[in-house]
Formats: sequence, C-alpha cells, structure tokens
Amino acid sequence: MMQEVFDKLRTLQGILSQRYDIEREIVEIPRTLTTKTELLNRMRKQYIEKNEQVEETAANIRRLRNRLADAEREREAYEKQMDDIKTQREYEALDKEIRDATEKEQQFRKDILREEKEHEELAHELQREEAMIAQQEKELEEEQKRIKEESEEKQETLKALKAEEGEITPDLDVGILFKFERIIKSKAGVGIVPVRNSVCTGCHMRLPAQFENEIRGGEEIRFCPYCSRILFYEESEEGPVFFHEDDAGSLADLADVESEQE
Repeated sequence: MMQEVFDKLRTLQGILSQRYDIEREIVEIPRTLTTKTELLNRMRKQYIEKNEQVEETAANIRRLRNRLADAEREREAYEKQMDDIKTQREYEALDKEIRDATEKEQQFRKDILREEKEHEELAHELQREEAMIAQQEKELEEEQKRIKEESEEKQETLKALKAEEGEITPDLDVGILFKFERIIKSKAGVGIVPVRNSVCTGCHMRLPAQFENEIRGGEEIRFCPYCSRILFYEESEEGPVFFHEDDAGSLADLADVESEQE
C-alpha cells in the first residue's frame, strides 16, 4: 500500500517540479519586456529634451539675425549721416558709432555661425535618435508578440500538468500533500528521496538506526528530520543492513532534532 503512495509521490514530484519551474518562468518572462520598455521611455525622454534644444537653438538664431539686421540698419544710418557732418569732432563721434555698429554686426555673425553649427549637430543627433527609437519600438513590438506566444504555450503546458496532477492527488492525504508541495518548492524540486546505508540522499545526513528500520518497514510516511524531505528505503549495492536500537543514533536524538526544527 505504502509503495503505491511512494510511487505516486515520485510521479507527482516530477509534475510539481515542472509546474513550479514554468510558473517561475511565466513570472520572469515580462521582466525582459519591462527592461526594453524602460529603455524606450528613456530614449523618448532624451529625444524630447534634444528636440527642445534644437527648437531653442533655432529661436536663438532667429533672434541673432534680427539683432544683426538692426545693427546693419544702424550702421547704414550712421554712414548716411557722414554726408551731413560739418566738424572734425562730429566726424570722429560718428566714425566711432559706425565702428561700434560694425563690430556688433561681426559679433552677431560669429554668434549666428556658432548657433547654426550647434543646431546642425543637434539636428543630426535627433535624426539618429529617431532611427534608434523606431528600431527599439520595432524590437519591443516583436518582444511583446514573442512573450505572448511563449506565455500561451506555457499556460497550455501548465494546464496539462495540472490535469496530470489532478489524476494523482485525490488518493493522497491532504496534510501530506500540502507539506510535500511546500518541500518541492523549497528544495529545488526534490521532495522525496531514498535512504541508503543510513543516509538521507537528499541532505546526506546520517539517520538514527531505529529510524531507518522504521523507514524500511514502510508502514507510514516519514520525513527527514534534517531536510524535511519524504523518505523511502532503497537497498544499497552492498545489500540490506539491519540495525538494532542500541546501534549509533536513537529516536530520542531524532526527537531532539525534530523539536529544534519546529
């Protein structure tokens, strides 16, 4: 009777292990999408900031050109006044105004060239970023499609595993099943292991002799006091070795370990 239970638990172990792995994968799948989405959002933000710089530079160029035009008109007006001057003092004063206006023109032209160069560079960067954003949007769309397909496939696999699980669990004790499922989750998918030569093959701890004899008897479910896995007896290559209560280890020692775990 117990052998049938052990067989079912071993079968269930494989099913639960696959199920929990797939459930973890389903949780992990969207994280790659989140990373790509965050990257795209940062690129879009940088694009907006860069576009604002381009617009600001263009506005600066327009302002400088207006000021250049004002400086040119001012210089031309001074030059026209040259025909009306009568004294050397007037000439020197007007000549200074013309030179100042000319210097302003030259400075405005330099500023315009600088701003135009910056505007051109920013515009090229903006074009590159537009292309990068378009590429990232395409990759994100493809990733979303892949994730959807992959998630649907995993959900179908989960559905099949749960159906197999449903065929096994009705005949198992609810309390044992609950603990077994917790063990599978916490012990890397291994919840039932054999005992060989007085050693739990799950955690490799030596078990008390009397405890091993009880496991060999197979009359009830026993859990490893060290790793909590379900234990069943398996003959070693050297053949069966029988223990007596006075052998090394005792149930009293085992009780101490179990009480510490609780």
